[in-house]
Amino acid sequence: MVELSPQMTTFLLVGVAVLLFLLIASFLSRPRVFTQYLKHMSGIRLSAHDVALVYKQRGKAGVRDMFIEAIIREDAKDGPRLTPDSIPDTEQLAPEDNE
Repeated sequence: MVELSPQMTTFLLVGVAVLLFLLIASFLSRPRVFTQYLKHMSGIRLSAHDVALVYKQRGKAGVRDMFIEAIIREDAKDGPRLTPDSIPDTEQLAPEDNE
């Protein structure tokens, strides 16, 4: 068996404690990082507390549903409201004149 000096044992224990702290901090910061990324990439702002609560109650699928609902709400704000009675936009379907 390898015998370590007391200084080396202390150094190893401190190193393990630091790595454990970083691991715990990374798991606890996931909701905050997710919401910051979401705000930066899509402009949608969610509360990190709400994301953590939904994750605790419904898991990954719940957060995914929350994200999809937020995207749908954001898209509904921007574009024209489409109904079954709306006139179809065929501009992209019509061939261009290449003359």
